[in-house]
Amino acid sequence: MDSATSDLGAELTSDAVPDAAGPGGGPVLPAARSDRTPLAHGAETGLKIVVVGGFGVGKTTLVRAVSEIRPLNTEELMTQAGVGVDETTGVAGKTTTTVAFDFGRITLNERMVLYLFGAPGQERFWFLWDRLFAGTLGAVVLVDTRRMSESWYAIDRLEHHRTPFVVAVNRFDDDTSAFSLAEIRQALALPDHVLLVDCDARVRSSGKHVLITLVNHLYDMALARETTS
Repeated sequence: MDSATSDLGAELTSDAVPDAAGPGGGPVLPAARSDRTPLAHGAETGLKIVVVGGFGVGKTTLVRAVSEIRPLNTEELMTQAGVGVDETTGVAGKTTTTVAFDFGRITLNERMVLYLFGAPGQERFWFLWDRLFAGTLGAVVLVDTRRMSESWYAIDRLEHHRTPFVVAVNRFDDDTSAFSLAEIRQALALPDHVLLVDCDARVRSSGKHVLITLVNHLYDMALARETTS
């Protein structure tokens, strides 16, 4: 794992693909890009990272922002059938929901590919999570500070599976709480060894920073195991 994570961190740090920018310099979601990057014929190693978190926290947006291909999305329109079943407090304006998973890809080099899986957020789809965690190198837990309790299940399941993870706080424009990272760490009861970072899931460079943070964390863990073995 140590060689793979080292190469992964080096490739993700590359600035070969800049953020897209709209009028006035604002970010544009890469879903609007028409380019496609074919998978190299020599690709032989696939590395898997899962993005988890509560309903409407930005998992689909993050996968869409960093993927080099048009992501596979399983979003469906929310209907009256979900009233009283899906908890929409704080995300009343949301009209679609992921019903299976999101999938994106980042080619690291000729031999190595990173696969991103975004897990569905509603409780009725949580049964899919354990399958998504199988073979995972590590995970990103996205947090919305307006609904921090929505993140507890994701953290609990990752700890149960002993899957390494980092926590990324997706700051929404209408969030006026301005909680500090120290306050968020305390609210989520995160131990010191769990890395906690800010992010904007809409922006490619911010999403890449989250992935680099996770990969560096995995690399440090691999080195620590080597020195103690």
